[in-house]
Amino acid sequence: MRKDKGTKIILLEKPRLKNPILIQGLPGVGNVGRIAAGYLIEELKAKKFAELISSHFMPLVLVNPDSTTHVLKNEFFYWKAKKKNQNDLIILVGDSQSVDPIGHYEIVTEVLNFAKKFKVKEIFTLGGLGIGEKVLEPKVIAISNNPKTAKQYKKYGVILDNGSRVSTIVGAAGLVVGLSRYYGIKATCFLAETSGLIAFPDNKAAEAVLKVLIKILKIKIDLTKLEKRVKSMEDYIKKMIEAQKGALYEQLAKLAKEKGKEEITYIG
Repeated sequence: MRKDKGTKIILLEKPRLKNPILIQGLPGVGNVGRIAAGYLIEELKAKKFAELISSHFMPLVLVNPDSTTHVLKNEFFYWKAKKKNQNDLIILVGDSQSVDPIGHYEIVTEVLNFAKKFKVKEIFTLGGLGIGEKVLEPKVIAISNNPKTAKQYKKYGVILDNGSRVSTIVGAAGLVVGLSRYYGIKATCFLAETSGLIAFPDNKAAEAVLKVLIKILKIKIDLTKLEKRVKSMEDYIKKMIEAQKGALYEQLAKLAKEKGKEEITYIG
């Protein structure tokens, strides 16, 4: 009997896009990627056209103020270029990343196959680089799956890393870049310096990433509302973190009971 995949993408609309660039911003260190991509969606008034659900997200739903449920998911939005020197965009944001390694590979594979269907030739992933202290003027580091691609973005003020500062990129931001080369897609990860605290959204780091992106994409957006937007997101982000933390503790308690141990620690 064939087992259904634990991850699937539900298409709500099939837009006709020309040479789209995929931008991914998911929760992570400082929530930099999620903030930047979400703000881009709002400012460009991008339209949602697909949802990704997965059994590799935490097994929980959030309860909305109107007593309805919110299922953890990732969402795809599209934006049509307004000028000849611009590209159509697909922007991927989400509530969560996978909670296990197998899920990361499964979800990234689904995203890359989806990107191929829309003839995506280039991907930008966004994230934060935790440095353990508050940063007033965050620098942006770029890591690509192709040396030529990395060098072409140096003129936008990014730092090219040779592994001296960033030895690994954990999660979807790095995995998408690494695996996309097998799909014939150029990909670059832009990481902005941040304190490294997941629970505190870093609008300065998100702004640093956005300043690089808008130059590359040749678009104009108003960045003056970003700080206010981040403040409005804080309660939601904290609720999300606490909910997932609670579910994690329940799983660990169950595992401890099954293994007959008094205590199990989780590192991640």
